[in-house]
Amino acid sequence: MATWTRTLTRPDGQSFRFDPGSFAMELLVSGGPGELGVFEQLHAPHDLAAWLADSRLAATAPFTAADVRVTEAELDAVKRLRDAFWRVARAMARGADLPAADLDVLNAATAETPRPVVDPRTRTLTWAKPITGGQVLGAAARDAVELVAGGGVRECSGSNCQLLFVDASRSGNRRWCSMERCGNRHKVRAHRARHETRTGEAQ
Repeated sequence: MATWTRTLTRPDGQSFRFDPGSFAMELLVSGGPGELGVFEQLHAPHDLAAWLADSRLAATAPFTAADVRVTEAELDAVKRLRDAFWRVARAMARGADLPAADLDVLNAATAETPRPVVDPRTRTLTWAKPITGGQVLGAAARDAVELVAGGGVRECSGSNCQLLFVDASRSGNRRWCSMERCGNRHKVRAHRARHETRTGEAQ
């Protein structure tokens, strides 16, 4: 899986880079069900178009928001898929039974995907235009079902962090959503704990 990071800005204003590990996992950071609704970014079709232009799909073969055509119905379908995959991926990360109804949503959406083509002038990879909401749905669904079959989804070890990712590191021991955020917080807490222990022993 190619490395791709997205800048996330939390409600408290803190920004950090996050590599979710795959396109379907990246889609999860655009919002989600229940308490994750506070992070919702996809309020209208043009929001999805703009979000996609800065996604790993665009990193594979560049395009702009103007190259995307999304209907209201397609946006709703993408969000339903995203919410279903949130529940499936969270269950995977926690070793729980996977919700059958949500797996049905993933399986039913894999039909259509963006079509890669070679630009005859530049001989570079691009996507056939326009990219439709149905194709985006299919790309996310196919990636999601491959992840379910292959495993490797993890939840950040940081306290009060719900971010999920695919561990594509060579060592296979990734623990944090981002070293900038939860990894650094852990290091700071560990340093303070060691300092307090040494201070207590010296007294």
